[in-house]
Amino acid sequence: MPGIDESLTFYPLGMAVLTISDTRSMETDTSGGLLADRLTSAGHQLLDRAIVKDDVESIRAQLNEWLAHPEIEIILTTGGTGFSPRDNTPEAVKPLLQREMDGFSVAFHQKSLQTVGVASMQSRAFAGQAGDAFIFCVPGSTGACKDAWDGLLELEFDSRHKPCSIAGALPRLRDVCA
Repeated sequence: MPGIDESLTFYPLGMAVLTISDTRSMETDTSGGLLADRLTSAGHQLLDRAIVKDDVESIRAQLNEWLAHPEIEIILTTGGTGFSPRDNTPEAVKPLLQREMDGFSVAFHQKSLQTVGVASMQSRAFAGQAGDAFIFCVPGSTGACKDAWDGLLELEFDSRHKPCSIAGALPRLRDVCA
């Protein structure tokens, strides 16, 4: 049965949180704040947090800066995944990915259907591997960030979760990428 095996050692991950918004500040960024709080409460390290405008160049510049630091293993982005003309996260991030994690989008949409119903179809949430790090892109609402973290990312990032987790895959990935 899948779950947390308390007999195993917890491996804290180095993470960064990027909010993509033309209007939010650190004081008003409840979505990025929620992700930062959840990951630190889970025992992971918040290595950086930033807010950038919703344009391709700004998003890529911040991501590339973080991808250059091997201690940042996971990047969580919030915002810019909808269909308005200013929603540019997929267009900015997907070219940086070597592989997409299709299962994350499927799992997120299944969970989101329970909270926002068919409005979940308007989300272009996705994840993938960029170098030896992973980027997870979720919508900008605080509710969507809760949907993504609670019962999904919190387990995927816990090295004690069985049958597998990202935390368990990262050391193997680093051996291949080195």
